[in-house]
Amino acid sequence: MSKKLLSLVLLALTTFGANVSQGKTQLIIESWRTDDLKVWRDKIIPVFTKTHPDIEVVFTPTAPTEYNAVLDAKLKAGTAGDLIACRPFDKSLDLYNAGQIVALNDLPGMDKFSKFALAAWSTDDGKTSFAVPMASVIHGFIYNKKIFTELGLTVPKTEQEFLAVLDKIKKNGKYIPLVIGTKDQWESATMGYQNIGPTLWDGETGRKALIDGSAQYNKGGFLATFEALAKWKPYLAPGYQALAYADAQNLFAQGRGAIYPAGSWDIAVFRQMNPKLDFGAFKPYSFEGKGEVVIDNHPDIALGLNAASKNKEAARTFLAWVATPEFATLYSNALPGFFPLADGDFTFSDPVAQEFDSWLKQGPQTFRCSYQILSRNANPNNENDLWNACAQVLNGTFTPQQAADFVQKDLASWYKPQQAK
Repeated sequence: MSKKLLSLVLLALTTFGANVSQGKTQLIIESWRTDDLKVWRDKIIPVFTKTHPDIEVVFTPTAPTEYNAVLDAKLKAGTAGDLIACRPFDKSLDLYNAGQIVALNDLPGMDKFSKFALAAWSTDDGKTSFAVPMASVIHGFIYNKKIFTELGLTVPKTEQEFLAVLDKIKKNGKYIPLVIGTKDQWESATMGYQNIGPTLWDGETGRKALIDGSAQYNKGGFLATFEALAKWKPYLAPGYQALAYADAQNLFAQGRGAIYPAGSWDIAVFRQMNPKLDFGAFKPYSFEGKGEVVIDNHPDIALGLNAASKNKEAARTFLAWVATPEFATLYSNALPGFFPLADGDFTFSDPVAQEFDSWLKQGPQTFRCSYQILSRNANPNNENDLWNACAQVLNGTFTPQQAADFVQKDLASWYKPQQAK
């Protein structure tokens, strides 16, 4: 053996021995948040490592559209990471029911989350939680401040004021009043129906009434929301039927539109797409005859523990840190538009994120009405039906009543509490 080769071998053995002597435990995190890789690597993990040098954490995301299938394959093969990023409600509940992630009721810090925050990662009876809530997203409207100043517009608070502002923008003719397309469908429901609807169906009261069968999509506040959504149609961009989600983001980022029905995750997108864009946010508007505005604060992501992990003690240590205010503050400021679900007061460095968060202190909150229990059927699927119906309302191919009847009929076709209503 040459002296050079011998030196390399000895160096490798020395390095290996050093790593072993350090006694480091490696934790692998599975996630669909590919955009967050740099944030985890450079901002989040180093903070944890400072106080836990014996634990090495590696963030290994998979493309969002592939995540479920890849995760399922890894779990079945026994190659999945120690920590599993969990989407809200049924997909994660399936993992728990299959014994692939474990109950975390006894994890330190879980008592800092409300039942509302835990609902997306708990059994239907609410007795067992199986993931640490990391963040939610909030719905509202983002607006171009320069355009509002130029046209002398005031941020609307009521439906009447909202439509009046859209009228002024349309009459001016220089800008698109309301930037949203219907090609991808889901935006019509997510940033349209689920954005303004909670106030009309009384938030949690209405959402739970759909589940127990005492409310229907084609009556009351759920029908009224389709009717309110239809009023947006005259203010959309020419050719909006062919406008995809990314197209709408580009139009607003370029300063060509005045108001953008939003999810708070768009904050970071616009900051990146156009750092010079001066934009603000206003909460969903109120309706005549209704009480206070209800905010859609939708649970987005949590972290669970792989039942097959060989490093459960270290994994629980990391999860307990994820449940702390330190992590919540770090995560939400690194990713503007993603908000802590733990109880407590948090301050955000991004002013628009701070504005979104302030709405949660001003009134009641709920989450998207179709997500818990109602979308468990594959075909027809309640969430997909809402996408379709809301897009058709904006396209003018469904009246609000037709859209509501379509969604209700499909739900009642398989969901017993809604049958014979």
